[in-house]
Amino acid sequence: MSRKIKTAIIGCGKVSHLHAAALKQAKNAELTAICSRSIDKAKEFAAKYQIAAFDNIEEMIRVTGTESVVVCTPHPFHAEAVIKCAALGVNSLVEKPLASSLQDCDAMIKACNKNKVKLGVVSQRRFYAPVQRVRKAIDEGKIGQPALGTINMLGWRDQKYYESDAWRGTWEMEGGGVLVNQAPHQLDIFQWLMGAVEEVYGIWRNLNHPYIQVEDTALAIVKFKSGAVGNIIVSNSQKPGIYGKVQIHGSNGASVGVQTDGGAMFIAGMSSIAEPPVNDLWTVPGEETLLQGWVKEDSEFFTSINAMEYYMKLQNEDFADAILNSRKPMISGEEGRVTVELFTAIYRSQRDNQPVKFPLEPEYDRNDFDGRLIK
Repeated sequence: MSRKIKTAIIGCGKVSHLHAAALKQAKNAELTAICSRSIDKAKEFAAKYQIAAFDNIEEMIRVTGTESVVVCTPHPFHAEAVIKCAALGVNSLVEKPLASSLQDCDAMIKACNKNKVKLGVVSQRRFYAPVQRVRKAIDEGKIGQPALGTINMLGWRDQKYYESDAWRGTWEMEGGGVLVNQAPHQLDIFQWLMGAVEEVYGIWRNLNHPYIQVEDTALAIVKFKSGAVGNIIVSNSQKPGIYGKVQIHGSNGASVGVQTDGGAMFIAGMSSIAEPPVNDLWTVPGEETLLQGWVKEDSEFFTSINAMEYYMKLQNEDFADAILNSRKPMISGEEGRVTVELFTAIYRSQRDNQPVKFPLEPEYDRNDFDGRLIK
């Protein structure tokens, strides 16, 4: 029987419960503790999952022998937790995005590299079978080289959602809107499939959410180092939510795509996944007739599992396996930084009204939070 990595959760908000349920099912990880700034919340969470409760990270690690943590705090607090854990030789899997600022990303990556511990980012949609199918087709050269990539994510968040936690919808505590909280899944898949980014020109707007500070809609044109181009449209302004799609068009004229989300978008702790993830586009020569069968297969599998927990379990198992076998996790800290670079580039492009070249470095000489605070 393989050894299980002793794993704790930091932060006990809504998404923490999904990770707790996933870790309880994981074959190579053992949920041992919860840590929260509020010991009362920690105790309530701990009672539900029969684990230990703490309000101090260092004490939790010392008492329980924690080897890995899942960081589920609001975005601005990710770095503090990860750096503390790294200093004590503990690995960190961080809820998306890795951070809301490049400065925090770099501090976490540096701390984990210095202390030789793993750093991973939650992006469980990469584990979807239709997403893996697209990646395999690209790797096998079935579309030639990726030439054009698109993200179309048209969702909805209402006032009740933003009022469900005090940090939502604020620049200071959430760090942004749709780009920072909803789009990272699609941004991660997009960069994973298309490759290294060279330049971004972007804009953002708040179309119909006057009660929040942050953007509900953003668009961008992306140039890749390979010569490929891309387009990003992400929005929280379409009731009740339409779909989230990533589609890749190849140099040989063939196209592949995945609808990662359909209908009303999944909200951790507030709703379930409305529709199964499926391949929605497939024109690979000789494989045009396979799409219908895959949709049936993926839809049937979706109904046979608890989709909210199953893919979280796969990601937690991947991270534990990376620790056990001294390899990189599927979504590393460095890849998580690329997602933060993408949305940071859109904010800076809006501010400066010009394209933004990659790679991006933190801005230490401004106090406008990468352009977010400029109207």
